[in-house]
Amino acid sequence: MHNFKELKVWQAGIQLSKSIFILTKTFPNDEKIGLVSQMNRAAVSIPSNIAEGCGRKSGKELHQFLNIALGSAFELETQLIIAKEFDYINNETLNTTCNLVTGIQKMISGLQKSIAI
Repeated sequence: MHNFKELKVWQAGIQLSKSIFILTKTFPNDEKIGLVSQMNRAAVSIPSNIAEGCGRKSGKELHQFLNIALGSAFELETQLIIAKEFDYINNETLNTTCNLVTGIQKMISGLQKSIAI
């Protein structure tokens, strides 16, 4: 069992989730049950799956939950691009937020490589 709260990738995921919730509050009301909901869920899924994986007994299980977290990060990146296509966010916000997501993707991949499965 790993202490997920000490992992920089988990901490970054929490900060990203906070940023996404703040960002999606600016989206149109008719997106609240569509894109907003999906983006918020994807963002929360990243640190949640990291934490759940850390609570598992084997490296193989942790690796699988990190795969899920990584998938959620790619899902969120796609949703950010869609938000830009609908002009809910500007290029600067897209680039800044996607850079955060890409950093987390790299950290998750690095953590996966360090785990013996």
